Amino acid sequence: MTDTPSANLFKPLGESDPAVVGGYRLAAVLGTGGMGKVYLSYTPGGRPIALKVIRPEFSEDPEFRRRFKQEVHSAQRVQGLYTAPVIDSDTDGAQPWLATAYVPGPSLSHAVAQHGGLPLRSVLLLTVGVAEALHVIHGAGIIHRDLKPANVLLASDGPRVIDFGIARAADTTALTGTGVSVGTPTFMAPEQAAAGKVSPATDIFALGQIAAFAAIGSPAYGEGSSHAVLYRIVHEDPDLSRVPPELLPLVTRCLTRDPEQRPSLTEIIELCHELSPDALRQGEDWLPQAVAGSITERLRLPEPAKTPPPQPATAPTPTQFSPHNPAPGQPPAPGMVNPYAPTGFAMPAAPTQSAPGVPGPPPPLPGHAAHPTQGHHTPPPGYPTHHTPAPGYQTPAPGYQTPAPGYHTPPPVIHAPYVPPAQPKPKRTGLIVTGAIVGTLVVLGVIGSLLPDESGEDKGSGANSSGSSSGSSGGDNSSGGERKDPKPVSYKGIDITHSYEIMLADSPPRPVEGDDVAYGDADLYYVNYESSPSDTAIGTANGTLTLLNNSQKGSLETCRKETRYAKQIGLDQLSNGTQFCLRSDAGHIAVVTYRGKSGPNDASIYVSVDLTIWRNAEEPKDG
Repeated sequence: MTDTPSANLFKPLGESDPAVVGGYRLAAVLGTGGMGKVYLSYTPGGRPIALKVIRPEFSEDPEFRRRFKQEVHSAQRVQGLYTAPVIDSDTDGAQPWLATAYVPGPSLSHAVAQHGGLPLRSVLLLTVGVAEALHVIHGAGIIHRDLKPANVLLASDGPRVIDFGIARAADTTALTGTGVSVGTPTFMAPEQAAAGKVSPATDIFALGQIAAFAAIGSPAYGEGSSHAVLYRIVHEDPDLSRVPPELLPLVTRCLTRDPEQRPSLTEIIELCHELSPDALRQGEDWLPQAVAGSITERLRLPEPAKTPPPQPATAPTPTQFSPHNPAPGQPPAPGMVNPYAPTGFAMPAAPTQSAPGVPGPPPPLPGHAAHPTQGHHTPPPGYPTHHTPAPGYQTPAPGYQTPAPGYHTPPPVIHAPYVPPAQPKPKRTGLIVTGAIVGTLVVLGVIGSLLPDESGEDKGSGANSSGSSSGSSGGDNSSGGERKDPKPVSYKGIDITHSYEIMLADSPPRPVEGDDVAYGDADLYYVNYESSPSDTAIGTANGTLTLLNNSQKGSLETCRKETRYAKQIGLDQLSNGTQFCLRSDAGHIAVVTYRGKSGPNDASIYVSVDLTIWRNAEEPKDG
């Protein structure tokens, strides 16, 4: 949203603004940011929402679209008390958009610009709330990257963090180097400003800046050109001379230049409670009265549009859904459906409109008068018949008035229902012969299945060659009796790059790039969010994982017996030689042996694993 305060909170739509986006009728403009424009709209039930439409410049970049789709899917998993949830989106449309719950409160930047710095209690409650929001965001594998006062809204019951992770979609787009500004240099961390590296500690630095900004009413590294501010962030210490002494220990630790020396979110929350003279509890009185008045203003929303969103130009008219029957002897009006036409079939055209080789309508049956309208179909059974004028009767000209009294209408000729002649029943000799052959084959098959083969095993326990997509390496599936254990197949030194996935049915398994692997169909994937241990994991979207103890040896029997399971295993739990079981929903079982990860000088981020796979080792799960 925009950083510039405005007395006009809800601006009317301009000529360039759409009236409807994704079925939502737009009511007003809430603000404009680096990535798009934010509108006020309403759900069908009347709940207000904030709908952000991405700028066309970004929409045309394929890499942006791919990242934006991943980040929106990740953001939909964030459900915290201090975040504005994503409730709807369209990442594939001509102009992508996403909708979040509307928060009736000013941004921190707006509140400080209008009323100055906040009192100590408000700053501590603000810091605690944002820390809780970051805890949920980081738990979903997201780094905010653009945490700033404009992205912190002040609601009546505490702060709300918005736009988490969305800025990542623009990191690699070519537009960031052509004057399109997404991030805010004033609140960047040193490692982010110098080398573009981000981690959860990057958001901790931004949180310290937010606490200082809320207390003193201005950025800790001053204002000015982007280059000047970035230089101070990387090379100089912040100006904390006006920060209240009670808040100074917290801000100082968060703004430490070394990311590893910054406090964790849990430590920040504990420190806030220690620094507060009174117990910290969120409530309606957490903000000064003047700032709370801004919330009241934002509750006076524009009325939603009374009319429904405009329908497409091709939408059928009501008469096409509920046509009125035409008068007897008259053709249907333009746009009306012929009530006599069978459902799903169009009326045949007149003879002069038939295509070459397409016969026209059949001639009238003997003894039946022709209908004046070409292509008329026989009414379905039970449909009331219409009277047809006698031969020679002329249709009255337009404007013809009702005949004078005493005028006799020619007697009508009533069509008798057409009954098709009875057809002889076909002989079923071929069907009888076919049934006899099939019955004989079934009997022979049963007898053959009971005979032992040369090895002495029942033929019913033979291998099912179609049970595995990997050919000869697949398991032996029994069509009757117990399933035989398949032979294991081993693969050494498989390197799985960040956001790549493996399918156990492939022979050999080859890592391929996935799209939001954690919510796809990957048997095994690896994700690494900026090399942060808390956000780095090996996982499965199509099965379960079981981390084995040092005393356990990975085997088919061990994996079958284990009832413990997880969807992800953090890389901080693995060391060279650690094994875990993977049981895919498709019925494959594998022992994965972790062999290490890429070094700091490697061109890409990856992990190395060995795989021993038993394909089709158990029945696949439904769905």
